[in-house]
Amino acid sequence: MNPAEDGPKRVVRGSLVKVLVHHRTDRGMRLEEHAARCVRRGEVHELVTTDQWDPRSGARIDRVGFLGFAELLCGGVIDRGDLVRIGDTRVGTVLGFDACHLPNHYNILIHAARPVSGRDLGLRPETVVTFVQGRAGEHGTVPAPPGS
Repeated sequence: MNPAEDGPKRVVRGSLVKVLVHHRTDRGMRLEEHAARCVRRGEVHELVTTDQWDPRSGARIDRVGFLGFAELLCGGVIDRGDLVRIGDTRVGTVLGFDACHLPNHYNILIHAARPVSGRDLGLRPETVVTFVQGRAGEHGTVPAPPGS
């Protein structure tokens, strides 16, 4: 994603269909090379938090919290840096995608201060999920890792 080429887009909305309640420190997810993915209405994807920040293709993501599965209520584009909210809670920003379960679903990796699960956030089925376009210097832009 080149910020100079990034125009406005719609908010991608969904709702939780299943809450997950566990954490892992050895998950071994691999970040896809693509910073953006097109999604379709009706698709179901898994939402996963991590405190790890490494946007390189193939980066290994081990420390994760599982939020749950969300059904998308509209098609659109989800980009690295999009702000993710579930209900009134700001969860974090999209880090990227792990495709180990395709063609069934993507794992949408969300950068957060710490890995949290659906239980940690008190999530419930049918809660609204939104992916809102990030803007440089605002909520949606994931900061560079320390020392970079």
